[in-house]
Amino acid sequence: MGQMRLVIVGAGGRMGRALTRAVTEASGACVVAAIVREGSELLGQDAGDLAGTGTLGVPLSDDPLTAFAAADGVLDFTTPAASLWFAELAAQARIVHVIGTTGWSEGEDALLPAAARHARIVKSGNMSLGVNLLASLVRRAATALDADFDIEVLEMHHKHKVDAPSGTALLLGEAAAEGRAMDLAAHSVRARDGIMEPRKSGDIGFATLRGGSVIGEHSVIFAGEGERIELTHRSEDRQLFARGAVKAALWGFDQKPGFYSMADVLGLNS
Repeated sequence: MGQMRLVIVGAGGRMGRALTRAVTEASGACVVAAIVREGSELLGQDAGDLAGTGTLGVPLSDDPLTAFAAADGVLDFTTPAASLWFAELAAQARIVHVIGTTGWSEGEDALLPAAARHARIVKSGNMSLGVNLLASLVRRAATALDADFDIEVLEMHHKHKVDAPSGTALLLGEAAAEGRAMDLAAHSVRARDGIMEPRKSGDIGFATLRGGSVIGEHSVIFAGEGERIELTHRSEDRQLFARGAVKAALWGFDQKPGFYSMADVLGLNS
């Protein structure tokens, strides 16, 4: 194929600008449209100028329907409600839809597979190679270590992040639950305050920290009697998520319609 034609949605935000930079730096892809919300003060600005890549000749638009019809894929780090709408449009256009959006409710998440009957959806709570490798290691560790090892997931992000636990923390918690062959929802502990009962065997705890400009830090702790194993990933550059999203889009171009994860993209499920 020639250049994969990609649409950036949420193009005016920090991740949207990072995605624009990542596409312009990638081999085999180009930005053909950049979408912002209706009425945005950024409408009409050049996406490249906004992202600091130099003029691309792609003005910011609020018309995703037209953009999707002339594209091969869309990169989406927006909100669950917006991503569901974009999933419908991507299914109609039968293109690749890479979703890095976090903060999904169980009901919202369940609506995506229907769109994957026509689109190629790649969805992950984190698009980085390191985090997805970490999830694989967490799954293996949870399988190898019995319930005498308690599992805790600790995450920290910048003060502007609104969803908690983070999508990455939930991805890691799900990996741990899969390793133990149990349902995360039934064993997830999200808050501890005041006088509590002793920790239940098999629970997976989550602790959330917010502050400063931290891009993302995640640790999964396996705490046993007299020993502790900690698996950690620290994100130092937001561009790594953007580069992962572009990699996912290029991979998805040759796939059949379906619902995929970054583990599929990176070959971690084989």
